[in-house]
Amino acid sequence: MIDKIRNEVQYNQVMALIEKFIEKATEKGGFSFLSGPEQEELSHLSVLAEQYEDNVLKITPLPVTISSVVQHKIKEMNLTQAKLAVLLGLGTSKLSQILSGKREPDVMFLKAVHSKLGISGDFLLENV
Repeated sequence: MIDKIRNEVQYNQVMALIEKFIEKATEKGGFSFLSGPEQEELSHLSVLAEQYEDNVLKITPLPVTISSVVQHKIKEMNLTQAKLAVLLGLGTSKLSQILSGKREPDVMFLKAVHSKLGISGDFLLENV
């Protein structure tokens, strides 16, 4: 059993093993269907991968904000901010200010991104 990931090749090998465990669990209906030793190995490999990511790759999760989700939707839908403003029924400067954090999202903005972009109302309310 590996005790530490020392390079990117080992990291990729560990990630491939993790992926195989995930596929097996998905096919069987959940992680509880993996044997005890398989669950232990998956847990161990996950910890090693996380340590390598934190200490070597410096992967940190991006903060999930309303602005970042809307920015992602802009890219996903291949829109410009100006086109998005029209779609949402907002002025371009208002949209720009909200996305840059210079202005708080108002109810009109929240309703528009929920209905026009399909962003979860629960997510919007939790992140206002």
